[in-house]
Amino acid sequence: MVDLAEKEMDNPTFRSDTVLSDVHLHCPSTRHLMVRLNAVGQPVFLSCFKLLWSTEDLASGKHVREITSGREHQCRSGDELCDKDRSNVKKEELTNEGVEALLDDDGDLEVVRRPRSASDLQAEHLLRDIVCPVILMKGKEDAFEDEEQECTCSDVVKIEHTMATPLEDVGKQVWRAAFLLADYILFKRDMFRCCSVLELGGGTGITSIIMGTVAKRVYCTDVGEDLLAMCEQNVALNKHLMEPGGGEIKVKELDWLKDEFCTDPEAPYSWSEEEIADLLDHCSVIMAADVFYDDDLTDALFRTLYRITHNLRNSCTVYLALEKRLNFTLRHMDITCEAYSHFRNTLNDLENLQDGKMKYTVEPIKLDFCQFLVYERIEQL
Repeated sequence: MVDLAEKEMDNPTFRSDTVLSDVHLHCPSTRHLMVRLNAVGQPVFLSCFKLLWSTEDLASGKHVREITSGREHQCRSGDELCDKDRSNVKKEELTNEGVEALLDDDGDLEVVRRPRSASDLQAEHLLRDIVCPVILMKGKEDAFEDEEQECTCSDVVKIEHTMATPLEDVGKQVWRAAFLLADYILFKRDMFRCCSVLELGGGTGITSIIMGTVAKRVYCTDVGEDLLAMCEQNVALNKHLMEPGGGEIKVKELDWLKDEFCTDPEAPYSWSEEEIADLLDHCSVIMAADVFYDDDLTDALFRTLYRITHNLRNSCTVYLALEKRLNFTLRHMDITCEAYSHFRNTLNDLENLQDGKMKYTVEPIKLDFCQFLVYERIEQL
């Protein structure tokens, strides 16, 4: 037994069967309601994601002034709360001299906690709630009966998604980089107005839905019939957000491991020849959010990106949003970010490509633009 244990410890392996997005764990005042099981037996949840400004405000341009004043006020309030908390802590500090340990009936140590200050109560609404799934006991039509009374249709994005999926199904979850890219779209909405857009790895479709509020046409692409059906359902749930601008979203299959568009009329979410021609003739924006987590898929995406841009009639701008995920690896015995490093290397290869026909330039975007959706904008984004 000892020899076997020593042999096993020579090559320890850690495996995780599921991946869970932080968005699903921490989302202020959000309930995740289970509405059904998908084709592969995974629970599907319906969540409301709050827009800080309604689509009517965005259309009128009011948000520019409101964002500036609102963010400044929030920062000042946060600083004041922190100062008060620090002063309260100093006043309530106690020395350990003469303090006798308190034990409960079982002999366990009882920890005396300091009383909650007024500032704690004032800041309570700023704290993130830990979200727990709620299983629906009624029909989908009544799922958000209460929420509809509290939120107007123009300031909520409704998204069906799954939780804690295997790595191959992470597209069915909602990720922070999708919110970041959506923020940028809303901040620069005049730049995207009336554009023809392609999203690679659209997942649940939330970024395409936001783009659909300003763009003329969005081709939201991914792979897998079950995922694409979920994406199409989300587009239908948020159709009212796109109607004012007349935007259109088409959900299509695009497999990065294949060299051609799927044109089989019998296959769901396939492309027609007219749609391919429309994309190649008019597309001026390509976007992708949080799709760089596997080296092979990253390579495949850049091959697809090159193939499509090479065939476009006009030059285009590509927007890539991602989260730099830090992990401790046994191979390096250090905290690394291998997926991000591979992405940067591949991006550099694309920028240095010289084929006489295409030229790519890469520029980082400063993340000091305004936040329109409720999520945690961490520094790793």
